[in-house]
Amino acid sequence: MTNYIDKIHFQELAKQIPADVCRRAICKYDDVKKFYTLSVWGEEYAIYPHEFKIDRIGKNVQSLHDYLYLFMIHYLLKSKEIDISRKWISEKDILGGTTFFRGPHAIPTHLISKRFGNNIKEFRKRCEQLHGMPLDLADVAYRFEITAHIPVAALYWEGDEEFLPEAKILYDKTITEHLASDIIFALAVEICTRLGRPHG
Repeated sequence: MTNYIDKIHFQELAKQIPADVCRRAICKYDDVKKFYTLSVWGEEYAIYPHEFKIDRIGKNVQSLHDYLYLFMIHYLLKSKEIDISRKWISEKDILGGTTFFRGPHAIPTHLISKRFGNNIKEFRKRCEQLHGMPLDLADVAYRFEITAHIPVAALYWEGDEEFLPEAKILYDKTITEHLASDIIFALAVEICTRLGRPHG
């Protein structure tokens, strides 16, 4: 799965001081086996910079989008030691976002609305399966902690005679301190894919 990631990113991570990475990214490092342990969306992953690989820790073998692995390596490389702002923004609020997040980089929220339609109850059930915490936004919304520094929110509106059902992803305002727009897009693809996945 990590074939999608250029080895140069692993090499760059291998040059960094593990204590600095762990402090910034809130992760752990095994000095003997030389790998980082990072919690992503409630699951543990082992990132091996010297072996150019990322493994899931535990029994869950659910397939992941390649983009989530890309997010992990960039998060370890670029995350900063800052507090979240608790202010939500959309991709259009990001500098250059109105031009970047369109066409091939449009956030695929249709994967969510296509699955749930007007079934708010099922959307709630899916979000709770994924350890979401309810928010008082839209018709229904949930907050997910992707990593300690990267909370996101999934918002949902039922459709009516005039409007189709709609989903939207929001990010803490500080996400741009940690991730470039292409990596935010990569993360958003995984979020929409996981929420819209038919099973599990």
